[in-house]
Amino acid sequence: MNSQRISREPPVRIDAEAEVVVIGAGACGLVAALRARAAGADVVMLERDASPTGSTSMSSGFVPAPATRFQRAIGVEDDTPGRFETDILSKSKGKSIASLARLATETIGPALEWLSDAHGLEWIVLDDFLYPGHSRHRMHAVPEKTGAALEARLLAAAEAAGIPIVTGAHVTTLYTEGKDRIAAVGITRPDGAKEVLACQALVLACNGFGGNSALVRRHIPEIADGLYYGHRGNTGDALIWGKALGARIEHLSGYQGHGSLAHPHGILISWALMMEGGIQVNSEGLRFSNEHGGYSEQAVNVLAQPGGIAWNIYDARLHAFAQGFPDYREAMAAGAIREAADVTALARATGLPEAALARTLSEVATYQSGETPDPLGRDFTGKPVLAAPFHAVKVTGALFHTQGGLMIDDQARVVREDGTPFANLFAGGGAACGVSGPDVAGYLSGNGLLTAIAFGFVAGASAGKLTSAKGS
Repeated sequence: MNSQRISREPPVRIDAEAEVVVIGAGACGLVAALRARAAGADVVMLERDASPTGSTSMSSGFVPAPATRFQRAIGVEDDTPGRFETDILSKSKGKSIASLARLATETIGPALEWLSDAHGLEWIVLDDFLYPGHSRHRMHAVPEKTGAALEARLLAAAEAAGIPIVTGAHVTTLYTEGKDRIAAVGITRPDGAKEVLACQALVLACNGFGGNSALVRRHIPEIADGLYYGHRGNTGDALIWGKALGARIEHLSGYQGHGSLAHPHGILISWALMMEGGIQVNSEGLRFSNEHGGYSEQAVNVLAQPGGIAWNIYDARLHAFAQGFPDYREAMAAGAIREAADVTALARATGLPEAALARTLSEVATYQSGETPDPLGRDFTGKPVLAAPFHAVKVTGALFHTQGGLMIDDQARVVREDGTPFANLFAGGGAACGVSGPDVAGYLSGNGLLTAIAFGFVAGASAGKLTSAKGS
């Protein structure tokens, strides 16, 4: 039972106040807070957990951005926001909301450069392989190449900027003044104590509803029985408040899935293995889809197989390549990766039927050599033939995070059904509608952190500008 509510009555007391209040201390909230603080606003962040982690820490930490100086440093000279927008719309088959795709692609590059210039975040561009659906190398990461490291660097920046992060502060009530202004937020502490914090602007950065099984079953029934590999605190608070306020809500059926979560270990196995030549087979030793279609929609494909599982099959070359990813090294340490000297040993290690597995690998070799086309539509040419010794990992499909949410304008203001904005309510990241459209297949690699950082950047600037204008 959700306790989130809207109160049209003023609170009986105000315990404290801040010009800008940000709910959620993931990447979206932290960037919004840093940007609002840069605009001169007094900012307070509210985080329901005892320690800020959330979806950012659970992610790979990879952020796609075009036309950055970090790209130019590795020789990528011809990427543009327009090219990136085209890639996003191509992946969603034109179903993304174009205004949001444009806002994200035009904002994300300047946002990353600002985080570097103003707060010392280091960015590298991953150029060892091209992520599915991206026409240029534009995936940025901090040097550690993890979401946890990205979160840690943003937290350090917030601390250096003097932004207080109040933890153990679950916002349960929004107090409104008039028809569209948020006047204060009600906080419930772990011990049940209540507090009220007044604000001049509110930024919702509390992600989506992946952790609310009832909402997932209602809006995304196709993934309701899959594993949820996201933060349990993503229970749809922003969505519930938005509905109560009369906000426009879009694409609740959109989400990021992933078809390569080590089972039962619950560790992400990079889709780079598939892009560089690996394959997926089901429990019958047979391929069942074009693995280059995208890792998000592959979640549904994997869950449709017997037992809802698949096996990633690859070789020593790809095993060595994958060790560049921290998650893969974690999977190795957990014993999730199987090794086999030949097909017979691979069948024994996985429990897959040897004859079918041998036939599948033989067929893939003909696809890789160009002798015959893959009936599932994948282009295998250009990558070496898989060769013994082999490696394998058992995987399942999972829901990572939802992509639908509150509609925002180009200032990241939440809008009503008629498109008019609320006076002082902003949203970004999973709380806002994303750029993936209404289907799982619309998710382009990195869309989650793209809208977290880009929309947080806009929301923070807009909230800070609003409060500065009131103070002048």
